Amino acid sequence: MNKTREEVRSLVKALRDLTANQPLMPAIYPDYEAPIVRLEIGERIIANARWGLPSPAFALQGRNSDSGIANVRNTASAHWKRWLGPANRCLVPFTSFAEPETLPDGKKQNAWFALDESRPLAFFAGVWVPQWKSVRKVKEGETVNDLYAFLTCEPNAEVGAIHPKAMPVILTKQDEWETWLSADWSTAGKLQRPLPDKSLKVVARGGKSDG
Repeated sequence: MNKTREEVRSLVKALRDLTANQPLMPAIYPDYEAPIVRLEIGERIIANARWGLPSPAFALQGRNSDSGIANVRNTASAHWKRWLGPANRCLVPFTSFAEPETLPDGKKQNAWFALDESRPLAFFAGVWVPQWKSVRKVKEGETVNDLYAFLTCEPNAEVGAIHPKAMPVILTKQDEWETWLSADWSTAGKLQRPLPDKSLKVVARGGKSDG
């Protein structure tokens, strides 16, 4: 996420920024904090949350910690349905994202996707859960965290050529941001779809960060 918080705040008309002067983030990893745009008493704010929503009970059998689920696909699941209302929706700002690309020799490298070479700001359709008590890492013990993840869907042509399983749900227009943050699920759920083909391009290959 290589745009300033002020750029995010201006674009989505957030009234408060709780991330202070957080630096640019050329790499964001699951189970670490990153900024999201969410509602608080009707105000849009930018705040940090930890990447990875609570796992379903069946996935935790025999485990003594839960590092979280990085994305949400099956929105018909009762586990996710409880968090699909406007109160638990958020926008996750990004400038590029990585998918694993398999090379001819079988090794893998990151393929970095963006809307174009300039890496303009866009948003994943996110879901967040406030103040969730759990053991994320055994060495940490029980902690309380704001958590987030984002929706995925069928990939478009560019992502599918490298990662055929899924791609993030990406929102690029103001009316989409408004719908995702405030509309009923009957309307907001229609945004769970891939970007049109030719909307993304590979802007870098390799490395654990972009920039």
